[in-house]
Amino acid sequence: MPVTFKVNGKSTTVDVAPDTPLLWVLRDELDLKGTKFGCGAGTCGACTVHVKGVPTRSCRTPISRLEGSEVTTIEGLSPDGSHPLQRAWIELDVPQCGYCQAGQLMTAAALLAKTPKPTDADIETAMNGNLCRCGTYLRIRAAIQRASTMPATDASASRGARSPATKP
Repeated sequence: MPVTFKVNGKSTTVDVAPDTPLLWVLRDELDLKGTKFGCGAGTCGACTVHVKGVPTRSCRTPISRLEGSEVTTIEGLSPDGSHPLQRAWIELDVPQCGYCQAGQLMTAAALLAKTPKPTDADIETAMNGNLCRCGTYLRIRAAIQRASTMPATDASASRGARSPATKP
């Protein structure tokens, strides 16, 4: 059953089994490798993308639910790395192994889109479902706080830096 939806602002149609998880469509059909497989049960957050602006576990989202939807992956957050979160992540040297970071960034981007000046409690609530085996939680929180104070660059502003799900 063909499904047509937008990925990072571009319309695409895939013809896969309706129960195929979005994660595998992104990685195997569309060659977008930034979204990672972690647990396969939707509990670790490594596979987080935005669907209609909402952070969504792509490993548990069947492609059949996405007809007409807009999906944003880490590749679409800011292709040139200019999103304030990406800049803060680099500035504060957040990742160790880096495996969970795409999911962390996508969850954090949804938080900042909804709450541009989050408190520590807001950050903990939003990020609670994203696991980091390296334990970089304090750096992740610091980077989110830092990003909330950074101006968007021209490139990230045009891609919706404060609202990553904005239609380009």
